[in-house]
Amino acid sequence: MSLAISESELREQLLKDNAEFRRLATEHQHYSNQLDDLMNKHFLSEEEQLQEKTLKKKKLMLKDQMYSMVQKVRRELESH
Repeated sequence: MSLAISESELREQLLKDNAEFRRLATEHQHYSNQLDDLMNKHFLSEEEQLQEKTLKKKKLMLKDQMYSMVQKVRRELESH
């Protein structure tokens, strides 16, 4: 079966069917919201700058995990 499924379709399917993917996406959105709050400030203290870097790293880690899950599902679909 060579039906091409887009990454966004796979993500939507995982959001619907996979609790772990949903948890990762929710956590990613939470960090994104926190970063938005920091970015709205005109000046960041040293502590807030550190928090910003930490949030960016956490967000990227979650994004990588979600991408890996999408790729795993894609490989599984392509092998059938």
